[in-house]
Amino acid sequence: MPNSTQNLNRRSFLKVSALAGGGMILSFNWLAGCKSNSEEVLGLPKEWFRLNGFIKIGENGLITIMSPNPEGGQNIKTSMPLIVAEELDADWTKVQVEQAPLDTDNFTRQFIGGSQAIRMGWKVLRTAGATARHLLILAAAQTWKVDASEITTEPGFLIHQASGKKAHFGEMASLAATLTVPEEVPLKEISQFRLIGKSHKNVEAKNIVTGKPLFGIDYKKEGMLIAMIVHPPAHGLRLKSFDDSAARSMPGIRDIFQIKSHQDEYERTFFDTTSFTDLVAVVGNSTWEVMSAKKALKVEWEEFATYEENRDFNGRKELRTIPGGLENHEQQLQKMTEAAKKSRTVRKDGNPEAAFASAAKIIEHNYNGPFLAHNCMEPMNFFAHVQGDRIDCAGPLQKPELTEQALSSRLGIPIENINIEMTRLGGGYGRRSYAHWLIEAAVISQKVNAPIKLIYTREDDMTGGIYRPMYQATYRAALDQDNNLIGFHVNAGGLVEPPLYADRFPAGAVENYWAEDWTVSSNITVGSFRAPRSNFIAAAEQSFLDEVAETAGKDPIEFRLELLQKAKANPVGENNDYDADRFIGVLELLKAKSNWGQTLAGIARGVSAYFCHNSYAAQVLDLKIENGQVQVEKVVQAVDCGLIINPDAAKNLCEGCVVDGIGTALFGELKFVNGAPDRSNFDQYRMIRMKEAPKVIETHFVESQVDPSGLGEPGYPPVFAALANALYQATGKRFYDQPFAKQLEE
Repeated sequence: MPNSTQNLNRRSFLKVSALAGGGMILSFNWLAGCKSNSEEVLGLPKEWFRLNGFIKIGENGLITIMSPNPEGGQNIKTSMPLIVAEELDADWTKVQVEQAPLDTDNFTRQFIGGSQAIRMGWKVLRTAGATARHLLILAAAQTWKVDASEITTEPGFLIHQASGKKAHFGEMASLAATLTVPEEVPLKEISQFRLIGKSHKNVEAKNIVTGKPLFGIDYKKEGMLIAMIVHPPAHGLRLKSFDDSAARSMPGIRDIFQIKSHQDEYERTFFDTTSFTDLVAVVGNSTWEVMSAKKALKVEWEEFATYEENRDFNGRKELRTIPGGLENHEQQLQKMTEAAKKSRTVRKDGNPEAAFASAAKIIEHNYNGPFLAHNCMEPMNFFAHVQGDRIDCAGPLQKPELTEQALSSRLGIPIENINIEMTRLGGGYGRRSYAHWLIEAAVISQKVNAPIKLIYTREDDMTGGIYRPMYQATYRAALDQDNNLIGFHVNAGGLVEPPLYADRFPAGAVENYWAEDWTVSSNITVGSFRAPRSNFIAAAEQSFLDEVAETAGKDPIEFRLELLQKAKANPVGENNDYDADRFIGVLELLKAKSNWGQTLAGIARGVSAYFCHNSYAAQVLDLKIENGQVQVEKVVQAVDCGLIINPDAAKNLCEGCVVDGIGTALFGELKFVNGAPDRSNFDQYRMIRMKEAPKVIETHFVESQVDPSGLGEPGYPPVFAALANALYQATGKRFYDQPFAKQLEE
């Protein structure tokens, strides 16, 4: 059973939820997005009463709920307040949502990444709503002079059945706000939910479709100047000198100068990754004027020598070597091949060497994944205004509290004097975790002593990092004479991190299992990409398992189920990080909903299943090839992410995973030539087009009362292999290297 009624103690609740008042931005009244009778629409209250960091209630019954985390299209600005409203027992039509201010002292999980927003906020958000409801009940009990146990709630109202008394929340809010927060409060049973589990419209839908300013790129401030940076054209280069004589005299240009975003001795933290710290800044009146002057600059670059930098990965100190030189794709491949020969064992069960020595059949294949660029629709940007020992800034960030720490260190300004407004993200999935552009914006503002907005061009973003690493994996499987899988070996690595999760399936399902990994150092800056590491290793693993199943003469779904049944009944090892029973449930649901086993004329089918970010996703993809072009007809997916908060939002996230994954698998690729990426804009970097998206996507969720887990990423990794396996059925050729479209042309 889920921990639906577990309580947080008072101290823990106050520590994580007490968002300081003020600084609220991007307010949206839910009522404005609904068709309502005039008498149903509440005006703004004369006075607000704050019950805790998440909730304030007006005397007229209007409720404001703060959404703590940045919104990047995953709809948490609806789902997180919805959780609060559920426990508060609020009338959702009388709720408005505001973006909470950044408060690093009292709310330490104000970021998005790893599909953890709902999972990590679940208990805190529920407790915030339940605490406010409890305070309102106590206030009503004092007012009506009855015992609190006699008072119940219905959406937006407090009720005393015995006397027939009834009051809306606003009538009791002023008194409730003065009461002491209890040590603990009970949470609802799942069976009592009224809002959670039902679909609700995105609270920002109207603003989005009507083009209201929501994104950082929309941000404007009186007196604001525009800034752009010039970074080296290749990784492995640094700034030597520049001539700004022509650019400085161009219309609208205020200043041109060199900046350093990070000092050489700076100890970088996990998200301080950036390739280029020595830059040229151009500041002017307008984007076009600055862009024109930027092109007129004459800049000289020079190669840098190998150096070392100090890193702090969440308390784990590391001295990292950054090699000099201009890297090329073929050289990188060669280094990876050599590194694979010197891999380290990270897990070993049984005696895999003996299993392979005695095998009747051995299947072995190499898989390769290229560098990938994020290509967020909204280019990197940030507003900054440094005034003495104070910084005011605004823009799209995934990890604002971590960036705030780096900003404080770089400018020597106390964190309490830094104000970051979180705007909506026009794309992220890792790219906006590494907010070096905010540091750059602040350094530029400090230099010119004026408010500025730094804007990256598409070329700035695509050539300056951050990239999905380049990966490689070799899989081997050993079968006995009866076609049973008796040995499994994976050797995987990357530039500059390995993609391997050694304790995931099929670990625990094979008696003789061996996992090795390795890395290759590089000066190419890499970082988080949607479903980090899983986005490659799932594609390789699930493609390989299909080939093993075919060699064994077994149906691919039944083959996976057979292995999972072994892991469930008699697991090998103690560190398997998946629940075999839930994994089986997803595959069984997929099998039923996709009519697996059905033969469709002219249609090739592929299947894949994967566990990541605490959730399970499995997909069947149907396609056909016409005139050499892939047309995905249908994708059926089954997902187990625990309890569903908002079905519409959940479905949208899963559909986005499918479309994004298909496009990346078919077309995504970036190579380096003398340190420079070979693509710098959308005329070269191929993205999926609307006509190439699946005609139909069906998403089915396992009914569950387990606490909710991730959804923004789990459906992304498996679709690569579902596509590869379907392509094999259509062409008779296995797809070992991404992007797949290139192999179709061969």
